[in-house]
Amino acid sequence: MTFADFNLNNQLQQALADMGITKPTAIQEKTFGPIMAGRDVIGIAQTGTGKTFAYLLPCLRLWRFTKSPFPQILIIVPTRELVAQVVQEVEKLTEFMSVEVVGVYGGTNIKKHKAEVEVGVDVVVGTPGRLGDLLKDGVLKLKNIKQLILDEVDEMLDLGFRHQLKDIADFLPKKRQHLFFSATMIDDVMATISEFTDYYEVIEAAPSGAPLENIDQYAYEVPNFNSKANLLELLLKEDATIEKVLVFAATRRLADALYERMEPVFGESVGVIHSNKSQNNRFNTVASFEDGTYRMLIATDIVARGLDVSSVTHVVNFDVSDNAEKHIHRVGRTGRAKEKGVGIMFVAEQEQPSKQDIEALMGQEIPIHPLPEGLTLSDVLIPLEIEPEFVAENTEFISIDPDRAAFHEKSEKNSKVAVREGRRDKMMKKYKKPITRGQKPKGSKKKKRK
Repeated sequence: MTFADFNLNNQLQQALADMGITKPTAIQEKTFGPIMAGRDVIGIAQTGTGKTFAYLLPCLRLWRFTKSPFPQILIIVPTRELVAQVVQEVEKLTEFMSVEVVGVYGGTNIKKHKAEVEVGVDVVVGTPGRLGDLLKDGVLKLKNIKQLILDEVDEMLDLGFRHQLKDIADFLPKKRQHLFFSATMIDDVMATISEFTDYYEVIEAAPSGAPLENIDQYAYEVPNFNSKANLLELLLKEDATIEKVLVFAATRRLADALYERMEPVFGESVGVIHSNKSQNNRFNTVASFEDGTYRMLIATDIVARGLDVSSVTHVVNFDVSDNAEKHIHRVGRTGRAKEKGVGIMFVAEQEQPSKQDIEALMGQEIPIHPLPEGLTLSDVLIPLEIEPEFVAENTEFISIDPDRAAFHEKSEKNSKVAVREGRRDKMMKKYKKPITRGQKPKGSKKKKRK
């Protein structure tokens, strides 16, 4: 089957053709019909199998142009990186359509998001927290929503967004279509979904946790952080096939600790990304990894959900995931688009049970490779291994007395934000007059018949 066999309009067909995409993936093929029929759908598929297009294509096919400024499609995702990724995909698919899309997320000035939404929008993509803020301020109106899409549902629950999702649901019209997509699906997720809808169709393109065929997985038994860091350094120096490697650490502090250990050795070819980094830092870091500036990117599970980086040759689980299904998502960042990939696991003794859980879920063993010659094993533990909540002694915590804090409003010039043009403004520029559909100008009155 090709996309030519789908009930897509010419604009979407042309956009796909320009991207060089002709054949749907399994999840795209299986979900298109049920979504077009208006059913509530739960889509489960491994990462890299095209889940985003699986819900965007039918929703954009169902979209109808109106003069209303209120959105018809609401897409909720867990991270700002995923917001940016989905917005980019919408823009690619709607190149030949008059669809306005806005992405909103925390960690940035809400004034810009308010202005973007007020101009008028058809598709809103956002994180639960920022969407909730816009709804409570009365700026975002959801009365015209036709499709509610929750992408990476399991990750949103892990991040504690359950209550925000419930609050957002209160603002939605009763008649709406629900679409839930994720790489993993657990009991808590199903319980949350049942709070939105009881009538849904589960579509699974591959069993959750199934082994990834294009990825060669193996492990090294390494006792602690310093030994693992020595092993990673040795592999990067001696294995030229490791061209672009994504390294997973268990926590933000461990990610920073590993970066501080690797940066003096590899310099500007290594980057780190996690939820404590600023918005611009995270976007720039992903861009540097994508274009090859960074050979190695150290990341945590949370931000990895928003990474859409091509040609990742290796994934290194520096810390073994304590959730077997998350391991599938980690290694799924490589071996994409039918390319071959490699997943490497560094296993300490206390992580052996997690490795066994992963193997049980996949239905296959991850073989142990002998440690390479020249590796130095250390018996020195870093402070984070001894005390996970360790904070360096020279860390200063500054508290500000709100009653004594200086504050002043920004000047009118500096408070302005850049906002895209709305349809009305575009028409005004093009035709030198507003499109009014025959409305009478203000002040004109119809003459009374005598």
